[in-house]
Formats: sequence, C-alpha cells, structure tokens
Amino acid sequence: MSEDRVADSLFEPEGDLVEEMEAFRCFLKSKGYRVTKEREAIAESILKNHDHFDVDELFLSLRPKTPVSKASIYRAIPLMKESGLLAEVYLENGHMHYERVYGREHHSHLRCLNCHRIFEFSAPELAQVEKRISRQEGFKSEGHKFEIWGLCAACQTEKR
Repeated sequence: MSEDRVADSLFEPEGDLVEEMEAFRCFLKSKGYRVTKEREAIAESILKNHDHFDVDELFLSLRPKTPVSKASIYRAIPLMKESGLLAEVYLENGHMHYERVYGREHHSHLRCLNCHRIFEFSAPELAQVEKRISRQEGFKSEGHKFEIWGLCAACQTEKR
C-alpha cells in the first residue's frame, strides 16, 4: 500500500486465516466454481491485508511471489464480495478500494481528502438509526456504509 494512504485502524486484525480460506473454498464449491491456485493466492493475499487497497496495489503485492493476472483479480473480487469476505469501501481516482470484512466488527470511515489516510471507527448508534429509518419507511435493510470526509487533525494543523 502506498505511503500516502495508510489505514489507521482502531481495531486489531481479527479472524483466522485458515478459517477464512476454508470459508472461501466452501463458498466456491457451493456455487460450482473451481478452487484454483490463483483464486487461493488472491484470497490469501486479501485476507492477510488489514488495510484498504485497490486492484493495482493487490496486483503489485502478488506479482513478486505469485504469477497472477489482473484479469484473475478482477474475476476473484466479486466472488470474495459475494462470499462475505470482502467489501467495497470507496471510489477514488477511478479505482474502487476494498477491505477484508470477515470476522471484523462493522465499522465506518473518516477519509482525509488531503493525505488520503483512512481512519476507522465504530458507532453502534448508526445501526439504531439504520433500523429506525428502515422501519419508518417500510424498508428491509441489508446493511449500511457510513463515511465522513474532510481533513484529519494533522492536515488541519499543516494548513494553518
């Protein structure tokens, strides 16, 4: 991951890689997909990554040790999203950024528009707001994303 986009997490990396990989294999088999070395390499790299990333960063991190094409990554990402192991986080400079989510507490993001750092936070009250609004509108919610963008404390100080 590039230096200018380091994720500052309030959470310790959670989850068990063996369990996560097995969950992905079971998902693939249940959908009739083959469990290939490429898919496993991509999944393992994603599941070991506790930061936000885009396809280019994933490709560059895999390239030295595993010959995987970008096309394979683009095909694997929707499978990982559907399996519940990966989520889209935000779009920046034409690139979608992702994060592993399996075994992690639901959280939201603060995104600095200057240094591009991502700060994660948990706000259980947002789930209550989601439920209340959904109930009021007769809507069946499947989840929510919440992001605040602006300037982090360091960038505010720098701009003064």
